[in-house]
This record gives sequence, structure tokens and C-alpha cells, in this order.
Amino acid sequence: MTLSEYTTRPETSADDFGAFVAVAALDDLVVDTPIRVELDGRPPIMVVLTEDGVFAVDDTCSHQDTSLSAGWVEDCAVECPLHEACFDLRTGAAMGPPATQPIATHAVQVVDGLVSVWTGGADAASDAA
Repeated sequence: MTLSEYTTRPETSADDFGAFVAVAALDDLVVDTPIRVELDGRPPIMVVLTEDGVFAVDDTCSHQDTSLSAGWVEDCAVECPLHEACFDLRTGAAMGPPATQPIATHAVQVVDGLVSVWTGGADAASDAA
């Protein structure tokens, strides 16, 4: 697979400042098996390799504060282990009840086999990456 197949980047906002921070080696990720990442005082992020690429979203279900990385990933969606709310990994959109609010997505890049997550805020990416 090429680098572009493993890179997802939400829209960039001029108000966002941050950097990509390495969180895992690509070789350590197992398809559809999420990991929980905690970065310096920020809310936890779930990172997962799918057949569609590597994605990062908030690790907390918008329905009831449960860790999504303890859930299941299939067809580019994560299912919360508590009440089965599902979220699209590409957009963060809630895909049906009981969740009605989306979760934040985070830009991801893979360089030299390292998976990095954007720290400048949810839904933001650096043009310099």
C-alpha cells in the first residue's frame, strides 16, 4: 500500500495550531483493532487501521462517556460497547440511536512507518504535513 492510502486529513482551519505527534508504528496496528492514545492532558483518542486507511477519533462515546476503543470496528465504523451506538470513522457522524451527537475526528498521517495524529484540535490538519 502507498502512503496516501494510509493518510486521512480533515479540512484545515486557519485558527488551528499544533503538530502531528507519533502515536504508533503502522506495523503494530491490526486491521479493525482500535488502540487508545492519551496525549498530554488531552481527551483520549482512538486510532484504528481499517481497509480504508488509518483513522483517529475521540475515544469517548457522545452518548454515554464510554471508551470507544473497547468497542468493535467494521466497515469503517466503530460500535460503542455499552449501548451499541455507531460512529462513522471518516466523519465522526453518529449513525443511529442511541447516539445523536457526532464524535470529533482527528487528522492522521503515516510517514516512514509511524502513525501520527494532529494535536491542533479536532477536524484540523496542517498544510505543511
